[in-house]
Amino acid sequence: MLQKLPILLGIFVVMALSNAVVPVLPDFAEGAALQGVVYSAYFLGAFLTVLPAGLASDRIGSVPLIRTGLLLTLASGVLILLFPSGLPLLVFRVIEGIGAGLFLSAALAWANSQTPAGQLSGYVMAALNLGLVVGLLATGWLDAAFDSHLAGIALFTVLAIPAAAMSLVVRESERVGFAKADFAGIVRNYFWLFAAAVVLVGMTGAVAAVYPEYTGNDSSVLALQLATINIATVVALLVTPRINFRPAPTIRAASLLMAAAVLAGYFTPYAFPAIGALSGVFIVAVLAFLAETKIEQGVMTGLFNTASYAGFTFLSALAGLVAGGIGFLAAFVLLAGMAVAVAVPIGRCRCEYRG
Repeated sequence: MLQKLPILLGIFVVMALSNAVVPVLPDFAEGAALQGVVYSAYFLGAFLTVLPAGLASDRIGSVPLIRTGLLLTLASGVLILLFPSGLPLLVFRVIEGIGAGLFLSAALAWANSQTPAGQLSGYVMAALNLGLVVGLLATGWLDAAFDSHLAGIALFTVLAIPAAAMSLVVRESERVGFAKADFAGIVRNYFWLFAAAVVLVGMTGAVAAVYPEYTGNDSSVLALQLATINIATVVALLVTPRINFRPAPTIRAASLLMAAAVLAGYFTPYAFPAIGALSGVFIVAVLAFLAETKIEQGVMTGLFNTASYAGFTFLSALAGLVAGGIGFLAAFVLLAGMAVAVAVPIGRCRCEYRG
């Protein structure tokens, strides 16, 4: 437990800091398009980093990357507090994403190499989503209490200090029985699995990116509404790890249900928990399967994280551009259509292989 705690606390702080801008996005930029850029800049940094970090975890170990990721998170939080607008803000959001990408891939590679396969990774992802929830709620409440959109960022920057210090007790996990990764073979066999992650994981970020401008609600109200997505994801991640979800049929069902939930989200935020829960079930099914393949987990989780952050980056930016240029209804319809499209090619994935 002593070694697991820094991993869980670390992912909590990293994600809370990343989400601390969401309920106060209108204070950082004007208009849906610019807000989408501020939001997705973080995910761009993570997207560029998670796969190299996964590969490096298999070569040099996870622990150095875990520590580096936490230090970059701490540094980026300080820099955003000092330079909270314009191009510097975008640059430091990218750096924040780089730190998160290093930490997340290394932490998942570390966790997915433990026994039982995939279970600890489910808890890591639950801590991740809990961080997203607390980042939303705490920022909304602190903004209302102190009339400062930077209060939440300040809080989680401070919490990054003990997280970085505690990472010194983490030691490398034993990776017995894991086969060397054939990168080309993995992409060929599991391409559609990772493609589904782009949409079904990235969907939660895309909805969160456009909803503040769509409603114009108070930041504390927005925080509560958007937090229901991540709360539902946490519940799904904690409840479903022991259920043997097979990837292909799970993805097909989740994608169709996700499309309906996203369309409903245009009319009511009460649909948000369904979006979060479906994403959580998908994550559980995929991470358990990746561990089950017994292929080096740095590569496998790196590819999964790359796909997830690609979704957060490009779906969020695309939804913001469509909302700003055509309208919010068009943005929600586009996202729902992308979810439906996932159900068609997933049958081509060789997702039933058991290592």
